[in-house]
Amino acid sequence: GGERVIDLLTGNPTVKQLIQIFNTLPVDITFIDKNDKVVYFNTPEHRFFTRSKGVIGRTVQNCHPPKSMHIVEKILKAFKDGSRNEAEFLLSIQGKRIKIMYKAIRDTNGAYEGTLEISQDVTSMENLGSDKRLLDWK
Repeated sequence: GGERVIDLLTGNPTVKQLIQIFNTLPVDITFIDKNDKVVYFNTPEHRFFTRSKGVIGRTVQNCHPPKSMHIVEKILKAFKDGSRNEAEFLLSIQGKRIKIMYKAIRDTNGAYEGTLEISQDVTSMENLGSDKRLLDWK
């Protein structure tokens, strides 16, 4: 059930708390394992790239349009051979600026364990201006 505790080394949240944490992050995340299979994605309130539970267990290659497949393959190859650890893109989608990062996940020996895709709306960050130190709640 949701009350099972998970040892995360820096704390012991319950499964329910972990789900809430991941779905509250201001980013879309998707994790694929070392065999390119989709293992997990979070479901924040406003996801840029919709996902259905049907992608779980499918290879990431089956989740991208053919025109971007060569890029996906290039990233995965570089992550697997250890020559790269991250790739970054910036797209304009429906008037928003979306930053997409791919990060290699490695074990303590540096062996490839999978890839984390992180997508974030950076529209408001592109012209942040000066510090905002006061609370402006209405």
